[in-house]
Amino acid sequence: MTLEEIIEMFPEEEFLKADGFDSAVVGVEPNDMRLVYNRDKMIGILMFEQELIEIDAIEYLEQNTWNAYFGEKTPIYIEI
Repeated sequence: MTLEEIIEMFPEEEFLKADGFDSAVVGVEPNDMRLVYNRDKMIGILMFEQELIEIDAIEYLEQNTWNAYFGEKTPIYIEI
């Protein structure tokens, strides 16, 4: 399921997004309506777009995204 499909299915919902990682969305958690992101895809996006090596991409995401709390709509990050 893509971000566009999720937004189309739930037009009344406001989702908190991780900027620049729309293509890493893999679903939505139905109880709290939180976006679900694939961690490996996020790493790949940074490696490609920012030309980071894998460990640097992981470090960046750990410090700035995965371990951050932005309220009850904070996205969920999973490994598939």
